[in-house]
Amino acid sequence: KLYDYEAVIFDMDGVLIDSEPLWKIAMEEVFHKVECPLLREDFHHTVGLRIDEVVSYWFNKVGWKNYSEQEVEELIIKRMIDLIHQSGSPLVGVLEMIAFLKAKNIKIGLATSSYTVLIKAVLETLKIEKQFDFVHSAENEKFGKPHPAVYLTVANNLNISPLKCLVVEDSLNGIISGKAARMNVVCIPEKTHTLDSRLGLADFTF
Repeated sequence: KLYDYEAVIFDMDGVLIDSEPLWKIAMEEVFHKVECPLLREDFHHTVGLRIDEVVSYWFNKVGWKNYSEQEVEELIIKRMIDLIHQSGSPLVGVLEMIAFLKAKNIKIGLATSSYTVLIKAVLETLKIEKQFDFVHSAENEKFGKPHPAVYLTVANNLNISPLKCLVVEDSLNGIISGKAARMNVVCIPEKTHTLDSRLGLADFTF
């Protein structure tokens, strides 16, 4: 029951905003620019990782020349910000759910692998920047998801026990992160990826 929880902590990409297709566009464009032969269907391998980890993964697996990992990362982020402002929209039910939680005085957190500049772009575009009690990026942690650090930091700043937090996620790495933080996890699978049976690790699936 929702009332068993004192806080709901949302992931961002694929949970609040339909951003996974935008990530695929941005990455495909940038990897094409640096002459790295990756296609959109390749990117399901790195869902839920920080963008620096994504770039490092593909650099080590496929590789490219003439651009550093940092330069590729910056190009992807810049393109993502443009795409979010151009066509970012909330997923169905998100605004209603946030309004419901606010009305019930349940604290609302955000724990995402995306960088702070991207969080700002998303929350401004969706006009929900004032709705969260605490917002945190894994860029400020030593390890990103599936490590639990980002969720534990949010719970700590909300002053809520992890056992009283409900996580909303869409990816396997995110589910592992929430479970490792000793939180119950709702999985709403991201619709553009092949359904992974391992998402059954979540406590609830919708």
